Amino acid sequence: MIMEKRIIHIDMDAFYAQIEQRDHPDYRGKPVIVGGRSQSRGVVATASYEARKFGVHSAMPTRTAYKLCPDGIYVRPRFDVYKSVSKEIMDVFLSYSELVEPLSLDEAYLDITHLVSRERTAKSVALNIQRDIFEKTHLTSSSGISYNKYLAKIASGMNKPKGTTVIHHGNVMEILKAMPIGKFPGVGRVTEEKMKSLKIFNGEDLHGWDEADLVREFGKRGSSLYRKARGIGTSELNVDRVRKSVGKETTFDHDVNDDEYILKVLEELSHKVSENLDRRQFAGRVVTVKLKTHDYKTHTKQMMTTNPIFKGDEIFHYAYNLYHEVKEPEEPIRLIGVTVSHLEERSYRNLTIYDFL
Repeated sequence: MIMEKRIIHIDMDAFYAQIEQRDHPDYRGKPVIVGGRSQSRGVVATASYEARKFGVHSAMPTRTAYKLCPDGIYVRPRFDVYKSVSKEIMDVFLSYSELVEPLSLDEAYLDITHLVSRERTAKSVALNIQRDIFEKTHLTSSSGISYNKYLAKIASGMNKPKGTTVIHHGNVMEILKAMPIGKFPGVGRVTEEKMKSLKIFNGEDLHGWDEADLVREFGKRGSSLYRKARGIGTSELNVDRVRKSVGKETTFDHDVNDDEYILKVLEELSHKVSENLDRRQFAGRVVTVKLKTHDYKTHTKQMMTTNPIFKGDEIFHYAYNLYHEVKEPEEPIRLIGVTVSHLEERSYRNLTIYDFL
């Protein structure tokens, strides 16, 4: 039996505007519009939720935004900052799953099928990811969970901000049939108008059409619309990056040459690596210890394990021996790290609808 996928779509809440509010406390609770201060040109990149109450939204001409919200705070984008924060968020994603498909700086799909069990539901994984993003960046996000990408994306937008929404086989048709036709992904303004002229106002109306009739009216897009009305979509991610190892390292405030202290730190790092591996249900076959000496020279030593490992004590067992092989007794160090590589998945299982909840 082929295991059904569990896909999460994470979407940051008003990403650019939220960063500006985070970095400028006097902006908090006020309408913030990111996209430049010029009224004569430019478009809105992101509007805070306070600004959206005035009708301001992304892709709107800035001059229109000024008319709707003349007292808003208009700021120019700081894309270098947004990209840096986006990388922090991506690191959180990759700490849970190798299978991540970024869509933009502020949203991505994650395949978390391998993490889900009776003891750990897809929703609990999504909540943990949102928690970790907030702890790392002080920014909120919304998540959608489903068995394909299309439904996960719909779900993430249903309860913004700070929402966590599940679409499963038990509620999918109820949700889709009630959804306005303009809310379906891929239905733009022109298509929406044509559909309304054909008396297709919501998902229930769309569901009533035959595929052949939709193809006649909308060409190849008709088949896609037919599938979307029935909750059918792909669950395969276009993965840009696959992490082949998990590691943790720390830099000391000053050069250190105390074996007892360094090994205590190495043990803590080993357990952090273990937590990361356990969260993603991976184990590895190679342990590497890295250290940087007081003169900034980097030294590494690695060892193949007898069996795939993921427990902290096992990792530290290898790291302890590697440390003594690579560390020169009289040479202080300023950095220590441990990595587990040659990763493989620990287990798979068949899932049911209840693994969403």
